[in-house]
Amino acid sequence: MKSLTIPITGMSCGGCVNNVRNALAQSPGVTDAQVKVGSATVSYDPAATTADAIRSVIIQAGYGLAAA
Repeated sequence: MKSLTIPITGMSCGGCVNNVRNALAQSPGVTDAQVKVGSATVSYDPAATTADAIRSVIIQAGYGLAAA
């Protein structure tokens, strides 16, 4: 397992947190997602997904990525 912390833009409330958490939970290979306004820490199986794929899930959910 690997862990990745991703700074996220465009989040302002608990609804945003839930949207990102739900999108990550449905992503293959993601085993855990701790999400708060402004960032997500994701544990994932590198044999099943990549960091770029996880970032894409966040973008597809309607949020942006901040510079780390």
